[in-house]
Amino acid sequence: MRFITAASVKLKPRNPDSHKGENGRVLVIAGSIDYVGAAYLAGMAAFRSGADAVVVAAPEKAAWAINCLSPDFITKKFKGDFFTESAAKEIIELGKKFDVTLIGNGIGRNVATLKFAAAACKKISGCKVIDADAIAAVRLQDVQNAIFTPHYAEYDLLLRNTGVAGKQLQNAVGSNVVLLKGRIDRIVSKDKSAYNKTGNAGMTVGGTGDVLAGLCAGLLAQEKDLFKSACAAAYANGKAGDLLLKKYGYGFTASDLLNELPAVLKGLWGV
Repeated sequence: MRFITAASVKLKPRNPDSHKGENGRVLVIAGSIDYVGAAYLAGMAAFRSGADAVVVAAPEKAAWAINCLSPDFITKKFKGDFFTESAAKEIIELGKKFDVTLIGNGIGRNVATLKFAAAACKKISGCKVIDADAIAAVRLQDVQNAIFTPHYAEYDLLLRNTGVAGKQLQNAVGSNVVLLKGRIDRIVSKDKSAYNKTGNAGMTVGGTGDVLAGLCAGLLAQEKDLFKSACAAAYANGKAGDLLLKKYGYGFTASDLLNELPAVLKGLWGV
């Protein structure tokens, strides 16, 4: 069993002459009238990963709320309280402008929203991170170049939708990577797998998965390597949680994770 270490997920150094946008542009498709925080946490984690630009596409009321939560975000506002199929064409075109698209956090599971998510996941051509409610909308064989970040219930649903058993995952995953969240995270591609044991039971608090997904997207936008980015995100997210456990016991939140990530990632960058 190969366990991830800090040495195994060292991040590449940044070009000191780089300009804005050269270190990763991330589109976050997230949020709904019921779930504003998920979009904020995912987007801010992408920023904390070192990505240069993060744009959040969200239903209009959620998007305005996200603007109030942080001045760092540019938001793209869509009419309605939830995403529907009518937004798919515009979202697909928007996705072409970014290195990575993250989709699913807090979008909900309305029928129209799931149809929207299915279309976006299939037709956005670049690298993707598929999390939360969007996992319910797709099969592995319908998507290319994506990191899936399910917990166990979402993983079971993904396998059922795909039509495979767990032991067949590597044969079905294609160009994708699956990061199965748990006490020990499992990261699987078609030809390799790794395990992450950072993290603790305090991370059952809501929102930590949104932070992980945003971290995956931000690192992928910079590293251009699905498997390495998933491994590094799992390690860093869990390590931040372990630092918080020492500070607060089990009384920390997903927002606290955001504040610990820079210290963890600083070590992985070697700066």
